[in-house]
Amino acid sequence: MHQFLKSVGFGNLTELEEQDRLLRDVLLHYDYKKVVETENGHLFAEIAKEYAPDIGIMICGEYDKENLFRMEYYYPYFHGSQVTTYEQIGIERHLRTTSFAVACDDIRVGTTVIFYLTNAGEYLETTTRKIPLSPTTSVSLAGLADSGSILLPVIKDQKTEKADAKKLEQRNSLFAAAQKGDEEAIENLTMEDIDAYSMISRRIQYEDVYTIVDSYLIPYGLECDLYNILGDITDVDTFRNSMTQETMIRLGLNCNDIPLDVCINERDLLGAPEPGRRFKGIVWLQGNVYFE
Repeated sequence: MHQFLKSVGFGNLTELEEQDRLLRDVLLHYDYKKVVETENGHLFAEIAKEYAPDIGIMICGEYDKENLFRMEYYYPYFHGSQVTTYEQIGIERHLRTTSFAVACDDIRVGTTVIFYLTNAGEYLETTTRKIPLSPTTSVSLAGLADSGSILLPVIKDQKTEKADAKKLEQRNSLFAAAQKGDEEAIENLTMEDIDAYSMISRRIQYEDVYTIVDSYLIPYGLECDLYNILGDITDVDTFRNSMTQETMIRLGLNCNDIPLDVCINERDLLGAPEPGRRFKGIVWLQGNVYFE
């Protein structure tokens, strides 16, 4: 049973018989189907059904010689509505299934962001037809949240916001230079990290950590595409699962200056989400890569 089924409105799905009924419903009443011939001559298929706008279940597998579909795996998906980044990416296949992990070096995060590819069929079609990938590709990130909570925002005046934006721009420029091997930029970033550690060590004695750190995107646990995130809420939407009638909440977030969407079951969210407040939670990061 997939851990994040509850994030897309299947929180009461506990028995294998219920899971089988759900998968049969997807196969019989699908909204999307893509069949691609791979390089080794196999027919890979993606079959999906939406149970709310941009939210649903994806089944992946292959057709055999008798044209019978053999399911390999399934997963809940959520398609984000915002273009998150336009950076160089690398795509690697998982060992056990015909699924893919994408690594993206975004200077705004300062580390490599790894996410689960939700349009594997398009990628296989691109590789089979030997279409060269663009060095930089637009990516839309989204997260399914296992649980989360709402935090109040950090009060900032207009002058502070402008200063923070200028510092972020300067830091991004240093990261870009450091990636090209600029030793002076690397030294400046090292000194900034030392100063930040000193500042946090001093302020943490009398301030709450979430007043010092207002946003972050940190890898969580052993899974490479799980993240602990904290971001500002920019917009909020509510949807109902058409089968279970469970309520899901879509949160538009700005996390480390990166726009992304998060979907969470209403009963797993602590607090009232409103634009201007912050969301903190553990998410499974998914992404759609726009292949040209």
